Amino acid sequence: MIQVYTGNGKGKTTAAIGLAIRALGAGHKAFLMQFMKSLAYSEQHILQKMPNLTLETTGKPFFIAEEGMMDERAREALGADVVIFPKGHPPDDYVALLTSGLDRVMDVISKGETNLIILDEINIALSFGLLRREQMEEILHALPSEMELVCTGRNAPQWLLDRADLITEMREVRHYYERGISARRGIEN
Repeated sequence: MIQVYTGNGKGKTTAAIGLAIRALGAGHKAFLMQFMKSLAYSEQHILQKMPNLTLETTGKPFFIAEEGMMDERAREALGADVVIFPKGHPPDDYVALLTSGLDRVMDVISKGETNLIILDEINIALSFGLLRREQMEEILHALPSEMELVCTGRNAPQWLLDRADLITEMREVRHYYERGISARRGIEN
């Protein structure tokens, strides 16, 4: 089955990790590729130690955004930790980095090394044009019927939603960011 966790609300990665823990509890193996993330999140410390779970990241230690996506206040808050690119023209080095991550996923699929594959933040990578539909279609085509695939991130493309067997949309109703509360260690990062 293909599962997609999308939407503007909090909890997409958290839900996918919860599914990985459930799969591990059932004796399965899980492979988690985090796109657009470096090893900077609290959960990664414990996930790297879990038996039968492989965690890999393919991202740089900065935030990436298309021009016009962020207001000036958000840009100032991130400072040098954000790279802004013109729509349709993502940085070549970032595209190459994420492509290498997708190549690794294809390798895992072809070797049948796992029961569950989680492509964390793949949806946003696709929506930014950091990865192409054709690349993802190759993954979907190669996926054996006994292997579960979870795709997380905002802005899941419609063609992926059309292929999905399960879609969960996280909807933000209220968030404490609006009150100026920053990301907290162990909760958001």
